[in-house]
Amino acid sequence: MSRSFAHFLRHTTIISIQVIILAFAYGFLGAILYYGSIYPSERVSILWKNHPEELTMVVTLIATVLSVTTSTLFTISVKEALRHRMSRPISLVHLSAGVALSKGTAILRPEYIQLTTLTLFVFGVLRLLTAGWTTLLTPTPFSLPINMQGYELDITGTAFAAELLQEYENQGFTDIRDDAFEVLDIGGMLSGISAAGQTYGLPGTFNFNGVKYNISTQGIVPAIEEYSGSHAIPGPNGTRLGFSGGNVTVNTRPTPGKRTSLPLPQGFSRNYSMLQQGLTANVSCWPISNNTQYALNMNSTVVYVNAAADNDSIAGLDLWSIVGNCGANTSVKQEYVTMLNASGDMASSSGFLPSVLLTNFVPIAILSQGFNKYRFLNASVCEVTPWFTTVRANYSNDLISSEYISPTPFGPENILLLSFIAGVAKFQSISSQGLMSSTIGDTLYSIYSSTTTTSISDSLGNQTQVYNELEEYWRGVVEFSATFLRSGFMAEGSYSSGIPANLQSTVNGTVYISTIGWTSSWRSATYLLAIVPSTIITILTFACALYSIFKNMSYRTTFDASNTLHVIMASATGDLKLGDFSHKGIVANEGVEVQLEESKDNDDVKKFVKVVQMMPV
Repeated sequence: MSRSFAHFLRHTTIISIQVIILAFAYGFLGAILYYGSIYPSERVSILWKNHPEELTMVVTLIATVLSVTTSTLFTISVKEALRHRMSRPISLVHLSAGVALSKGTAILRPEYIQLTTLTLFVFGVLRLLTAGWTTLLTPTPFSLPINMQGYELDITGTAFAAELLQEYENQGFTDIRDDAFEVLDIGGMLSGISAAGQTYGLPGTFNFNGVKYNISTQGIVPAIEEYSGSHAIPGPNGTRLGFSGGNVTVNTRPTPGKRTSLPLPQGFSRNYSMLQQGLTANVSCWPISNNTQYALNMNSTVVYVNAAADNDSIAGLDLWSIVGNCGANTSVKQEYVTMLNASGDMASSSGFLPSVLLTNFVPIAILSQGFNKYRFLNASVCEVTPWFTTVRANYSNDLISSEYISPTPFGPENILLLSFIAGVAKFQSISSQGLMSSTIGDTLYSIYSSTTTTSISDSLGNQTQVYNELEEYWRGVVEFSATFLRSGFMAEGSYSSGIPANLQSTVNGTVYISTIGWTSSWRSATYLLAIVPSTIITILTFACALYSIFKNMSYRTTFDASNTLHVIMASATGDLKLGDFSHKGIVANEGVEVQLEESKDNDDVKKFVKVVQMMPV
């Protein structure tokens, strides 16, 4: 093999290796930018997460190997280029700068600011190689956003109104107050308590059908499979209005987009943010005395007396007839029964809080008044105005937290849905009152007592807070009624072939998957900066190698200017005369131009000769 071909092959290899390394960097970055994110398998992800120190060590080792390889090839190419450059005259200071570059160092000569800047720049870039590779190759924890799309039951239109009417006829009633709907009783009560308590900082987690809601349901059902709750199969009569728990179908799926060729990671955790159809209510409560539209009248009749009753028996029963009206000769009567003591009165420890519900369309009016231990609630009215809403539901840590974004009022096509909501509220108001106490009254009393230092008696009570609690209570009940209704109609078996197209409401959002890897969402600029040092060194290497290849056609030498011994030998052989080590001598020496000469008869003889500057005539 000829020396010229070997020389060509050596520099071609240097160029090829540098290009391959740089191509790997750009290819890796290109893959990140194209796919948006790159992540390993689940097993590797867990391994990386659990062993961060070992991961850092391995990445740093790989980065060091790549940077050392790049810098070594660069210094070799500079050394080769410098050797060929010395076939022509070169000043000693330029030679010194070339030697510094071939060793990966810098010169500090203010008198030669360009050479100093050049060598410092290359020196800095070489030192940044390891940092750049480490930045590019180090996987970091990140949240991978994936779009989610699907559908759920649409309860806002005429199509659902027809379904609800058919279900009413199948059940054989027009008012939802049947004992078969015990789930409404329990769920409605708990949803109201949760909503009322959260206003004053009390814990507000509401559970229904195996699903945990933060504060209240906002009228939604889970749109995410792992948050869907119970997986039990409802019985033949356990769907729609007969729903008492069971699997609620989920029709939401991820839409990866450009990541179709990459399987989605399971991730360390998943958080969801979804836009869904919800239902809430605007509730306002105030004393009836402040409004002449509403009136609440009541009278009672003793219907049972047992004079011989002891302390553990019922001494008597009182039948209450409560009549509420909202003007225009519109009135509703509701009856209650309370227990009497031996004196024919309600015991001081007992409480009576009757309610009468009035509705024609919106708003629904709920008239209430408290007696005995609930006397803190004067004769009051709560106007309940249901709204359809767009809800942003956040699914995280096994809990669904929701907030509504935009409301839409009910229309004439929603009369049947309104009757259902009114039925739930009416059933709740009736069933909450027992012989001696009321669930609603106890809720108001407990929340007030646990959040204030004042008494809730009729003389010291804060009526504004009581009304705030009552408003949140009824809002929670209304929102739960929509959740129950959706759950029943979306329960497995409610529709044999899934929800019909005319009953579908679009659901969309984003799942944020916590994993580890590389992402372009917030690190693309960092990655681009990370490969700048490798790019610069590769370009410089390429230029030096090409210079050596072309110069080798006319000049060959084994002299190595970066080798101190070679420099001494060439200087001694050439009998090079220079100035002393004074400042003037050093400055003068730096400007001396020398040239490497080789003996034509013997390639082993090399020497520096001073180039004599010809004075202009």
